[in-house]
Amino acid sequence: MNDATPAYGLWSLVIINSLVFIIFAFSFTKPKTLRDWRSFGAFSAFLVALFTEMYGFPLTIYLLFPWLSKQFPDVNFLSHDAGHLLEVIFGWRSNPHFGPFHMLSSILIFGGFIMLSSAWRVLYQAQSQHKLATTELYARMRHPQYVGFVLIMTGFLLQWPTLITLVMFPVLVFMYLRLARREEQDAIAEFGEEYRHYAAKTPAFWPKFNKQTDLPT
Repeated sequence: MNDATPAYGLWSLVIINSLVFIIFAFSFTKPKTLRDWRSFGAFSAFLVALFTEMYGFPLTIYLLFPWLSKQFPDVNFLSHDAGHLLEVIFGWRSNPHFGPFHMLSSILIFGGFIMLSSAWRVLYQAQSQHKLATTELYARMRHPQYVGFVLIMTGFLLQWPTLITLVMFPVLVFMYLRLARREEQDAIAEFGEEYRHYAAKTPAFWPKFNKQTDLPT
């Protein structure tokens, strides 16, 4: 982690990586309502903040540099590898891209995008038919799309923690909780007893792994 080549000020990479992941998420979610755009916009802001520190200006590194340089005097914190702070702090001295936190983050990010893709496909089909989404992931939990967003953000935090994204994370989670509650009120207004029965059988965020929800026909 002593590469002398500076790894920051690469604003083209900030823009490219932000656009790639934002467009990737957009292709899965295809937001339509104002609520959809709010959740997608908050997620996009998280990504921009993350990649700004990853390739542009390492604010977290600068703010923590006195402590980091004292604790880890042999590490060049202006190198890209040293930006994987959890790998540094917990003593992983090989390539951080093969470290335990980075590997776990990759699983969470990949799994989160798979959840988004699956959840929004089912939700879109149900909305187009004016039905309640209760199949596939929606048979296991009521809000898999928000769980997917949180998994992706958690993965990025494990890979590249920053002070800004650490502050943003609980705020965004709280926002998703509020959006989920509002969605439930709208669903009750539209589907009534059918949604109440579904909600009584299906957890909101933590998946159940027994048989699928038995909804009334």
